[in-house]
Amino acid sequence: MKTISLNFVLIIVLLTTACSSAATTQSDAQTSNSANSGQTKTSGKHDEELQKQIEQIAEAAQGRVGVAAVVLETGESISLDQNERFPMQSVYKLPIGMAVLKEVDAGKIKLEERLRVEKSDFVRRGMHSPIRDKNPGGSEASVEELLRLSVSESDGTASDVLFRLAGGAEAIGKFLGELKVDEMAVANTEKEIGQDWETQYRNWASPEGAIALLRALHERRGLSESSQALMLKFLTDASTGPKRLKGLLPKGTIVAHKTGTSGTKNGVTAATNDIGIVTLPNGRHLAIAVFVSDSAADETTREEVIAKIAKAVWDKWSK
Repeated sequence: MKTISLNFVLIIVLLTTACSSAATTQSDAQTSNSANSGQTKTSGKHDEELQKQIEQIAEAAQGRVGVAAVVLETGESISLDQNERFPMQSVYKLPIGMAVLKEVDAGKIKLEERLRVEKSDFVRRGMHSPIRDKNPGGSEASVEELLRLSVSESDGTASDVLFRLAGGAEAIGKFLGELKVDEMAVANTEKEIGQDWETQYRNWASPEGAIALLRALHERRGLSESSQALMLKFLTDASTGPKRLKGLLPKGTIVAHKTGTSGTKNGVTAATNDIGIVTLPNGRHLAIAVFVSDSAADETTREEVIAKIAKAVWDKWSK
């Protein structure tokens, strides 16, 4: 009887210990799952907050706003109407310039080659063209200088000379296809775009397409190392749009960017754009594209929308 009692007690102790251990393990697992769930929720909340912030900022434009931003090294991203089509205006000088540099890399064009810029090449008055304004009778310029004028100063005449040099719309479209940049169309010269209001809409990009182009430039796809460096220099030296992507970022931030701006008709501005690659404090690179289209807001407000979106994204990923 005593032996049976001892055995019974021993069984009870073993069962109690096992149950206690199982309960502890389950409790630890629940705690771990709860913690992981909290981290996921927090991360999701932050993305949701950034999305809401961008949508609220965009409301001030009183028009269409498209946004795409991605940290190229990590894939972290945010977007708003990223597949919608927006008129590029002078943003399209970036793919044109890259297409010309591809021909330079192939040995078909030399950067030092000088080209004649005739009066017949000039874009109309009212369209930005320093080379026209400084040389009303026409002039000569090297391919490299035309690239600088087109990209850094957004010269419409220089861009048209490069457009022809690259082989026109068909060749530029083929180049974009090789880069896997599908959501972008370069169809007309600046002179043609300036002839009527609707033509600008045929030269379009989605925010996603703009990011694809920026990623190709960053990854040096389709360009040599020297051509990539030259294009990034011209983009970084750009004098246009200081109140757009760069507007609210810390002084000294490296922003390689290209702007685009249309005229205003009946109180509506078709395009106020800026796309570029921002170097973050941690050395990573943020590709960002912001398009403001068909906007009833004034220029200050349109540019503030771009600057505030860029700052919101910067605050999210610059740490």
